[in-house]
Amino acid sequence: MSLLVATAGASVRAAGALSPRWGAALAMPLFGRVAKPRPVHADHEPTMARARRGSVTIAGIDRRGVEVDTYEWGAGDRTVLLAHGWDARASQFAPLVRELVADGYRVVAFDAPAHGGSAGRRTYLVDWIHVFAALQQRHGDFEAVVGHSFGGLAALVGVAGGIRSARVVTIAAPADADALLAGFQAGLGYSDAVSRRMRELFASRYFAGDPDPFAWLSSVRRPLPAAVPLLIVHDRGDRLVPFTEAERIAAAHPAARLLPTSGLGHNRLLAADVVLDAVLAHVAGPVADQAPDVAPVDVETRPEPALAASTR
Repeated sequence: MSLLVATAGASVRAAGALSPRWGAALAMPLFGRVAKPRPVHADHEPTMARARRGSVTIAGIDRRGVEVDTYEWGAGDRTVLLAHGWDARASQFAPLVRELVADGYRVVAFDAPAHGGSAGRRTYLVDWIHVFAALQQRHGDFEAVVGHSFGGLAALVGVAGGIRSARVVTIAAPADADALLAGFQAGLGYSDAVSRRMRELFASRYFAGDPDPFAWLSSVRRPLPAAVPLLIVHDRGDRLVPFTEAERIAAAHPAARLLPTSGLGHNRLLAADVVLDAVLAHVAGPVADQAPDVAPVDVETRPEPALAASTR
């Protein structure tokens, strides 16, 4: 545990001992804050150098607008969208990008707000979905959305909410926003009473007027349409997102394929041959004859796929 996290946790616990409301108020600004972006790994630099770069602008966590860096490789009308996780960046998908482009796909990715080269210091789940919507405006329907960790949850929530994709792949993904809040609580060590206030504060601040945003920020309570094939990849020894999260996702999607691995942890999955092969096979696999009819959700209180962002 870093000194910063330990100090923050001590402060939240002390405030929470006096009042759960105070503890939650102190913890809330920390919840969406992102660490300083990591540099691009040397092995990934050649792939990123070949990317066609662009940007999209979304509302962002503060509703003031934030510019997001985008990347594109390959050509054609079969587009695969890649969504990275928290404290990560698009470059981590470099091994998968190379494989997909070699198989003839157009590949698009992005650095979410406060990640990689994108602007901002704070972000939240809906930002990912708004980027999905902006890129859908640019590229049309997706052949697949592939999400790692936090990006995997965004893929599940986004496609369940109206983002049009023939297939979905999650890699080391949590099942819902509750899992994110539980992990945050475990990291700072605050009480269940503070946790309950955190949930209330999170809902009221970002989803005012929505009686239960956690119902749609969940792949368990709002699973993908049955017509969308799902591949779930997760390592049994993942220390950041427990394997039980994959089991929860699979239980909510009886037709999904669950690929468990061992010894790859949370991030090494992204470059493992067994994972790359499984993703390529899933992206090329069969889908239903017709895309599912999914009604998009309200733009003011929930991420609206068609109206959430502008592009250039």
